[in-house]
Amino acid sequence: MSRTLLVCAAIFLGAGIVLAQDQPDLQVVNRIRTEEFKHSQVMDILENLTDRYGPRLTASPEFLEAMGWAENRLKEYGLENVHREKWPFGRSWSLKQFSVEMVEPRYASLTAAPLAWSSSTNGPVTGDVVLAPLGRGRMRMNLKANEEAIQKYEQQWKGKLRGKIVLVTSLTEPKPWTSAPFTRYDEKQLAEIGIAPEPVAPVKVDPAHIEIPEDPQQARAYMMNMPPAVLDELFDKIQDQRAKFSTFLKDEGAAGVIQADARAHAGMVFAEAAGSYKSKYPLAPPTFVVTAEQYDRMVRLIENKVPVKVRVNLKEESSAGDVDSYNLVGEIPGGDKRDELVMVGAHFDSWHSGTGATDNGAGSAAMMEAMRILKALNLKMDRTVRIALWSGEEQGLLGSQAYVKEHFGDPKTMKITAEQAKLAGYFNLDNGTGKIRGVYLQGNDAMRPVFAAWLAPFRDLGVSEITIRNTGGTDHLSFDAVGLPGFQFIQDPMDYGTITHHSDMDTYDHIQAGDMMQAAAVIASVVYDAATRPAMLPRKELPKPLPELPKTERESSGAGSRTSGN
Repeated sequence: MSRTLLVCAAIFLGAGIVLAQDQPDLQVVNRIRTEEFKHSQVMDILENLTDRYGPRLTASPEFLEAMGWAENRLKEYGLENVHREKWPFGRSWSLKQFSVEMVEPRYASLTAAPLAWSSSTNGPVTGDVVLAPLGRGRMRMNLKANEEAIQKYEQQWKGKLRGKIVLVTSLTEPKPWTSAPFTRYDEKQLAEIGIAPEPVAPVKVDPAHIEIPEDPQQARAYMMNMPPAVLDELFDKIQDQRAKFSTFLKDEGAAGVIQADARAHAGMVFAEAAGSYKSKYPLAPPTFVVTAEQYDRMVRLIENKVPVKVRVNLKEESSAGDVDSYNLVGEIPGGDKRDELVMVGAHFDSWHSGTGATDNGAGSAAMMEAMRILKALNLKMDRTVRIALWSGEEQGLLGSQAYVKEHFGDPKTMKITAEQAKLAGYFNLDNGTGKIRGVYLQGNDAMRPVFAAWLAPFRDLGVSEITIRNTGGTDHLSFDAVGLPGFQFIQDPMDYGTITHHSDMDTYDHIQAGDMMQAAAVIASVVYDAATRPAMLPRKELPKPLPELPKTERESSGAGSRTSGN
């Protein structure tokens, strides 16, 4: 046989081995589909997490109450070693009451939401409204530009804000809503996701001097070359700058702060955080978002020299110092390889203006349901299957990062633990209610034939695309950062990006039951395949450790966190 034929035969034989060990058991697939489609509990789980226990702001009493319910439910399903793992977070914060009303020149009850880690007003407070915009109301990715903007703002407004209700963003630009608010991927769009991204020329990143270019294309190239831990440093410093701006407003005696949000449209509000959750910073002044329409009305009145008065009221409860938060963990023990793990997870925390349904009660419910299916069918799996419901994702993947660092390795030093070699893979869900349409390989080419085999039985349910692309903003990145196979599924967009993400519309009504059932069945099947696969899942090369930052940079970076996630 010629050398060429030998090589071809070896390649063919190797592919055959991959296909053989990854060929799914269709009888098991059928049992999983039948259990989910005839006896599903996923919507019951979600209704409890949202209507009864939502929202679930990290470390809040509401979050802990919801986690207690989930803990009990996992035990009812028969999972073992169900427990909470704590990690140090920051200040707890819980909303008790609020209102925002325009009282002059005409009365209007404003559709609003307070931002988390704002301070109470100690009763209703009425003040003159002053337009004192910082800009977009959010810190930019350019640290130098932020610092210059804050210094200029302090010089301009020092001594002028006491007792005022401060509008800190400029007039928005009303634009017609031309995009569809609710969409599913068609075959063409899925095919485009499957195409590898165009190569981007490397851009040198100095971890000691992080500055994002203003040009969008250059900024994208710059950030694509930033290791996750370096990106964390950038977001830490932005968090510090945000806290500095809020502290100035509070020290100046502002009675309240109102801002608009670039995402706001059609009477919605999008609410996240004001200032910092870290207790080393004071709580921000009472800070609210209102609808774009109401905000612009006030701005136009002021610009036309018409005095505006607003009454704000906020009652919150917060801890004096930092507290622990928790991740919830539970297991289905494996058989012959029980010391090896397959993990599934989703972030359990949410923001507070809605009930955290699509972000991310949906992912949490789907993962809990997948575990229920596997346990209810009493499927025999070689590896232990572990679920983790994360906290602190919305503050920057903090819960999953803490867990990965404790159990698997430090992404900065790349010192890994013995457990790291025992994790076959991690599967995540965090993009709303949309059904699963495929998977992001996160640059792991060797997983393509594996997922192709595993997902083939679900092609009739719309699962078809496997893409080499990376996707960001959620907890699989914590695993990928230490060389572990970590994956997020492709999901139909639905109204996640247009309506529900971090908005007051993030409620149970925006969940599609059929999509949730499909996702739970797909995940249960993938997990079973990973837990029974003869070999561990293929891995990428272990990332290199980060160069150590100069001491002065480390000391000045503060203890903030990344901005909000999915």
